[in-house]
Amino acid sequence: MVTNITNFGRSGLSDWLIQRVSAVILALYTLFIVLYLLFNPGLDYATWSGLFAQTWMRIFSLLAFVSLSAHAWVGLWTVTTDYIKPTGIRVGAQTVIILAIFVFLVWGIQILWGA
Repeated sequence: MVTNITNFGRSGLSDWLIQRVSAVILALYTLFIVLYLLFNPGLDYATWSGLFAQTWMRIFSLLAFVSLSAHAWVGLWTVTTDYIKPTGIRVGAQTVIILAIFVFLVWGIQILWGA
């Protein structure tokens, strides 16, 4: 039996499900933003700000941010485990990646919900 030190008990099925669900959420969010931009050709700051001032849009955006973070982590974890064979380098790269994803997620939440 072969074990992987960076697996942390995850299964391929959970990774597959995270990728698919997050991809659907990101596709819906992207479609919404593109359609909103198309149907509001004279978009100004007040209108854009008004959209993101609504609670449902903030929640939808937060869901998209979390989905992007999860999608990126699973994808980059897969790439690093496939292509970086030395365990120390792989764990170091994965640590940097997860910290960067976490920082960007917190930053996005701060922008979205901040004053």
